[in-house]
Amino acid sequence: MQESFDIALGIVETLAAIFVFFLGLGLLAIIVMYIVDKTQKTHAIRRNFPVIGRFRYLFENLGEYFRQYFFAADREELPFNRAQRSWVYRAAKGVDNTVAFGSTRDLRPVGTPIFVNCPYPVLDEDSAPTSALEIGPYAREPYITHSIFNVSAMSYGAISKPAVLALSKGSKMAGNWMNTGEGGLSPYHLEGGADIVFQIGTAKYGVRNKDGGINDDKLREVAAHDQVKMIELKLSQGAKPGKGGILPGEKVTEEIAQIRGIPAGEDSISPNRHPEIDSAADLLDMINHIRDVTGLPVGFKSVIGAYGWLDELFELVNERGIESAPDFITVDSGDGGTGAAPMSLIDCVGLPIRESLPLVVDMINRHSLKGRIRVIASGKLVTPSEAAIALCLGADFVNSARGFMFALGCIQALQCNKNTCPTGITTHDKKLQGGLVVTDKAERVRRYSESMHKEIGVIAHSCGVREPRQLRRYHCRVVQNDGRSVPLDELFPDALPTRTADAA
Repeated sequence: MQESFDIALGIVETLAAIFVFFLGLGLLAIIVMYIVDKTQKTHAIRRNFPVIGRFRYLFENLGEYFRQYFFAADREELPFNRAQRSWVYRAAKGVDNTVAFGSTRDLRPVGTPIFVNCPYPVLDEDSAPTSALEIGPYAREPYITHSIFNVSAMSYGAISKPAVLALSKGSKMAGNWMNTGEGGLSPYHLEGGADIVFQIGTAKYGVRNKDGGINDDKLREVAAHDQVKMIELKLSQGAKPGKGGILPGEKVTEEIAQIRGIPAGEDSISPNRHPEIDSAADLLDMINHIRDVTGLPVGFKSVIGAYGWLDELFELVNERGIESAPDFITVDSGDGGTGAAPMSLIDCVGLPIRESLPLVVDMINRHSLKGRIRVIASGKLVTPSEAAIALCLGADFVNSARGFMFALGCIQALQCNKNTCPTGITTHDKKLQGGLVVTDKAERVRRYSESMHKEIGVIAHSCGVREPRQLRRYHCRVVQNDGRSVPLDELFPDALPTRTADAA
């Protein structure tokens, strides 16, 4: 008995000694921090309130996470609120996406869209499959696709290897295309078997000469892959108009550097525009050169701010002949996403999609180029209603990047510009990538894409049309300052052609 007591007493004394040691260590650390804070001359809060002033920075960093989970209402958070993210998560998981009791969406704010239901909606058995559209009728290999909703540009480098693989495999199963982003064509884009849109950014990654110009032989190598269906020339993107792509050096691995044709470990900064393109004539020349070399449909991506240049471009197309036109234009919203961008650009530059999209569509129509130039809309279009609005405004296709990131498991941790993404999507840290299981996430990508197509169709049928591409501006109304709603075709009257031509 005494022996057991002595052992217990010894354990208690040892634990007490350990406690005293760590208590002393903690007090020493506090004393050191106090001295450091009191003597440093950079931070006023820490100098005036030593030690406790440090909690300000801790709470500042933790605040965005606490707001997301505990304090922000379902529909007030930015850039995507909880209701939007939850819809995507449920769609990607294949779980019930119905809601009960009533909507939590406030229909009163100015700009709120409301679809106009028909008294005699289309019966399920009368609905039609999504119509196929041809892109690039004057290319040697036009692209024909049924898919409305597709994966927008995300570079390998900005996102990880398993993320690219999951997107490629999931897109193949769903039947939609995926855009490579400006970082070049990686083996992982091809491995999944999806249709590919190869993007050429201002740095020409993957198809560049040493001087930064386009290498025709490398272009032919890209086009030789059967999966590569179109080429997109990136002029600008919504998150950073007038600024090229930014990939921090810590994310430029040896493999990514080889694919892009740049040094490893150094910041990858693209020029803020294509040096060769300084006019409408230069743009058409570049588009037609790439189309001639590859035989594929070629278009361009741009966020719209100034728009007079589009009139000049379309006038020149009609002078040269409609075969010279870009095969598609991707209109990116001023509130589009990116891995890294200056706040001054991401917050304040570029028109939002609801203004820029009808503007571009109407300009195309006025110049009698409807049907010749397809229009792709992108930028925060992650739910069926947002995609359906784009179709009402005249888009032929809708692209999404962040929607598919949510399908992969993105939690909006806002770590895309670092190498610390907790879900493994935008990091090259192998440990963090281990959480992204390709086979599981590919299925989520498939289910999300299929759910989008299905529920866009549900909206279309409610509006009385058999398939989504029959949606028109009068099918959607928008709430105004006086609380009343007006149809989109009153806000944006359909443009009439200025000339007669067969542009189909």
